Amino acid sequence: MADRRPNPTPAPKYLGLVAQVKKRKDSFIQLFLMTGVLLLSMRSVGQKYRIKDLQDDTTALKEENGALASRMESIKQRLLQEAALEPTGFFASKLSVIFNESAPSPSSSSDS
Repeated sequence: MADRRPNPTPAPKYLGLVAQVKKRKDSFIQLFLMTGVLLLSMRSVGQKYRIKDLQDDTTALKEENGALASRMESIKQRLLQEAALEPTGFFASKLSVIFNESAPSPSSSSDS
């Protein structure tokens, strides 16, 4: 009797990475291009949200700047009012110099 064994099939050869790239060059190029587009899109979305956050920060800082300027003007006016109550006018003239208000000072009239 003849021994009937199935013919052994050769083991599939696995190609190396370089051989795979050469064999499917178009697919790999497409994969790299799509990956590049995906990475650029992700970076663009990140920058979009960063710009939004910076715009929100700018708005908040402008509001805070307005509030601080208003508060400084209020403090300045109160100081000037309190200084005006002083009978000699010494403090009012000093505050005018400090705040760069136009008030006649003795040193400027003697320089002429």
